[in-house]
Amino acid sequence: MRVLSGIQPTGRFHWGNYFGAIRQYIDLQDQAEEAFYFMANLHALNTVRSRDDLSQLTLEAAVDLLALGLDPEKATLFVQSDVPEVSELCWLLLTGTPMGLLERCHAYKDKKARGLTADAGLFAYPVLMAADILAYDSDTVPVGEDQVQHIEVCRDLAGSFNHQYGETFVMPKAKLLEASAKVPGVDGEKMSKSYNNTLEIFEDPKTQRKKIMRIVTDSRPMEEPKEPGDDHLYQLYSLFADDAKREEMAAKYRRGGFGYGEVKKALADEAETYFAEARARRKDLEAHPQRVREILADGASRARRKAAEVLLRAQQACGVK
Repeated sequence: MRVLSGIQPTGRFHWGNYFGAIRQYIDLQDQAEEAFYFMANLHALNTVRSRDDLSQLTLEAAVDLLALGLDPEKATLFVQSDVPEVSELCWLLLTGTPMGLLERCHAYKDKKARGLTADAGLFAYPVLMAADILAYDSDTVPVGEDQVQHIEVCRDLAGSFNHQYGETFVMPKAKLLEASAKVPGVDGEKMSKSYNNTLEIFEDPKTQRKKIMRIVTDSRPMEEPKEPGDDHLYQLYSLFADDAKREEMAAKYRRGGFGYGEVKKALADEAETYFAEARARRKDLEAHPQRVREILADGASRARRKAAEVLLRAQQACGVK
């Protein structure tokens, strides 16, 4: 199994990013023959238009992933733009991409439906994503439900190229991430930077505790029994607590006679403990930035070797080499 995944550095990682995707990426590095993980800064250009912000967010994303357990001895970690072969491969794929296929992609359709300006970068986003996947002969791509369509586009483009020029690309398959991706934010809606309702993984613990204590709850009286599964505060607590603590908290909900402030305090305590080791690793990485740069440089070198091999195969197949 050769795994490939990219994460856009458009903001600091939050609990939804971790439980919805990052934790599972890190687990996969132990199962895969090869794993390629990258900071998708070329994709991020569609939304981040500040040079300094993009550069800083890209580095922060790398440090966060390493602190959370991504092991450069097990997985190749690199920055997308450090592998120019992918952009070259993207052009080869674009020449055979039907306009109608891209017009049906949901990211483009949704933006147009909202009356927003959609530039060519967003329109061609699925083709660059296909190049990202195909460049490393990836056969397994972990994605959420909202990205499955892009894997289907990738398969369509790879299949069309293979049909036209002969077997060139490995056909990838989507690995659907667990339903835990739907992590509630502080307002009960899905946690997302676009909703401004996130709890960041590495924000200051005191600041985070204050945000947790302000989480929106219902107005039912303390003595009233409550169904824990319907409460977003309990859902957040369940992400961190072990089975015994989770059952104990669920029983408390069903009995009633407690305040939400009690749950919020327990949530803040569990979250701080859960990420304590990662926080310590991050502090060490911040003190040794050259180590991070070396990891990324080594990752880019390994990624380029593989991408160059695939690009040459595609160039020779279609006659430009």
